[in-house]
Amino acid sequence: MSRILIIEDEESIAELEKDYLELSGFTVEIENDGRKGLEKSLTEDVDLILLDLMLPGVDGFEICKTIRSKKNTPVIIVSAKRDDIDKIRGLGLGADDYITKPFSPSEMVARVKAHLARYQRLVSNSKPENEIIEVRGIRIDKTARRVWVNGEEKNFTTKEFDLLTFLAENPNHVFTKEELFREIWGMESLGDIATVTVHIKKIREKIEYNTAKPQYIETIWGVGYRFRV
Repeated sequence: MSRILIIEDEESIAELEKDYLELSGFTVEIENDGRKGLEKSLTEDVDLILLDLMLPGVDGFEICKTIRSKKNTPVIIVSAKRDDIDKIRGLGLGADDYITKPFSPSEMVARVKAHLARYQRLVSNSKPENEIIEVRGIRIDKTARRVWVNGEEKNFTTKEFDLLTFLAENPNHVFTKEELFREIWGMESLGDIATVTVHIKKIREKIEYNTAKPQYIETIWGVGYRFRV
């Protein structure tokens, strides 16, 4: 449920806005003082702000300017100031919309819904998607470091996950045990490369239908391993 903050010193207008917004399913809070409204805007999570311009403490222009310098929360100015210069100034300071008093409560609610929907689309589009590798029933989520085989999630150790991911990202390429050891363990092949064989065996137990006849990680005898797609 979206949370709306109304910063308005005229109680009758603030209550009118609150009533209509609550009827539309929003959670609404009111602050009648500019300074307190600004503090709440900056320190609490609100989804949209309805802002009057003529306020005690701090005026709406300063509030809008300060909010926009720190947060992207949608701000709709609701003011009796009808001159174009005030609208231009308010929008120039970063307000998303400007409604003049007296106003239609239903139009106010419609604008609130429109700006919330727009902001939520922008936020969701800005979130980076998880990096996914999908190969014949195997789904590897690199971002979350999770693996599913035919829809069933399997648990992998850190090195098992790193080794599987590296092979899946380089399909049909044959890697020697030494190359895999250097790539995954970050050491020269002077170490015990038998650990590669052990990890390949454990990975196969989790992803292969028949480990005796692997369909994904093939052994290239005398050379190394290849992830087949």
